[in-house]
Amino acid sequence: MPVPEDRRLDEIESRLHREDPQFARAFADGRPRRPREYRYHRAWLLLAAALGALAAGMFLAHGLLIAAGLVFAGVAGELFDPHRREHGTRCPPSGS
Repeated sequence: MPVPEDRRLDEIESRLHREDPQFARAFADGRPRRPREYRYHRAWLLLAAALGALAAGMFLAHGLLIAAGLVFAGVAGELFDPHRREHGTRCPPSGS
């Protein structure tokens, strides 16, 4: 009968493999890779596009481009948060 720690480690391993199979496979191969929470490729791309839209909007004096650039910069900033899935909903549950 396995010890409780072994069973717990097996549960952690299976959950890790289910959540991020690429990370688990790379870890098993001996060439570690950043977990999914810390891969920011899309966030950097969105931030670059947002700053481009913001700069173009300021250069052309176009309010819609400025607003879009600011909104996309905010979305990119949210993508940089590695624990964004753990925060849950923004609205607290109703008390009634």
